[in-house]
This record gives sequence, C-alpha cells and structure tokens, in this order.
Amino acid sequence: MSTKPGSDMNDDLALLGLMQLVSPALPIGAFAWSQGLESAFELGWVKDEESLGEWLTGVLDDGLARCELPVLIRLQGAWAAADDETVGYWDDWLHANRETAELAAEDMRLGASLTRLLGSLQLLPEASMMPRDAGYVTVFAWAAHVRGVPVRQTLLGFAWSWLENQLAVACKALPLGHTAAQRLVERLRPALVEAVDMALSLKDEELGPVLPGLALASALHETQYSRLFRS
Repeated sequence: MSTKPGSDMNDDLALLGLMQLVSPALPIGAFAWSQGLESAFELGWVKDEESLGEWLTGVLDDGLARCELPVLIRLQGAWAAADDETVGYWDDWLHANRETAELAAEDMRLGASLTRLLGSLQLLPEASMMPRDAGYVTVFAWAAHVRGVPVRQTLLGFAWSWLENQLAVACKALPLGHTAAQRLVERLRPALVEAVDMALSLKDEELGPVLPGLALASALHETQYSRLFRS
C-alpha cells in the first residue's frame, strides 16, 4: 500500500479538522439558537419552503457575506500573525454589531462553549492572546487556524454550518420535511460560494450587516410567549 506525501496528509487532516468544527455533533449547543428565525415563523414572515429560501438568501447576502465571513478572514489572518491586538479589535467589532441581547448572548455563549471544548482538546492559544469573553466567530477562527484550514475553506465551512443549523431549526418549528430542506441546500449551495467570494473582496470600510428584519425578529423573540429556541 502506497503512502501519501506529508503535504497531502496535512491537507487531509485540515479538512477533517474543519469537518469536526462544523459538525452538528460538536457539543457547543448551537442547536439551541435560531438567530431570530423562530420569531419569523411566529410572525408569519416565513411559513413555507419558498419563503424560508428567501429569508435565508437575504440573511446570507446582507448578513454573513458582509459581517461574519469577512471578519473571519481578518481574524484568521490575525491569529496566524499572532497579532492579539487585531484579534481583539475584530472581536469587539463583532460584539458591537450584535443588535439584540439574544444575538449577543448567542455569540458569547457559543464562544465560551467552543473555548471550553478546545481547552479539553488542548488546542487553545496562550491565555493572554484570547480576548476575554471571546465570541464564537473569534474562537472559530482560532480553531481553523490551529487546524491549518485554508481561509476560503474556513469561510465555506462556517457558512455551511450556519445553513445546516437554520434548516434544522426550520425542520423542528415549521411543517418542513427533510426532503424540502435538501432542496433548499441544493438551491443555496451556489449562494454560499457567492457569499464567500463577496466576503473575500470587501474592504474594511465596506463591512457591516444590513438586516433590520432579523434584528426586529430577534428583539420580538425576547418576549415571545411560547418558543423552542433561545434566540
């Protein structure tokens, strides 16, 4: 049996590390958060496969592509350069762009959960480098860096994880079957690639989410009477 060159082994390990990081089985509690989607169901803004696809496309184009994904690029680069000042800057920037208490809590609690998990795997940086109460995106960027994941694959993995989580929310809270969810995966896969391409092209001054509907849905969810999810 032939053996692969070391570089191929490293590439394979990086890919497996990314798959571990974006797996729904990762024990950080991401399944508990809907990012405002549950309120969109309650308000009737999203009620079926078609309207869900429109909602997700809008969040991807005006949210992830302009916020989390381009900031992931900057954070992973800062981790690679051991530039804790820049890491702290972009972590603060993300916190400032969480428009509701629930969205801020989600980011911080998922970040804390991922930090604990990486600590148990002995994969954390020096304590002085990780910002206090680092958000999920910041810790995700570190994990991708330490696993040797190329930046573009980091963005694709993060976007894929977001899409899977949103579809899981819809399957639990809407009359949406798993086959319909897979149709949406097929519909949105090209959009994930386009979002990554956009994120890679944006300058610092062009960053920032434009999601008033999601912010309103998230704010309303804080007082929603009956709910399955924490956001």
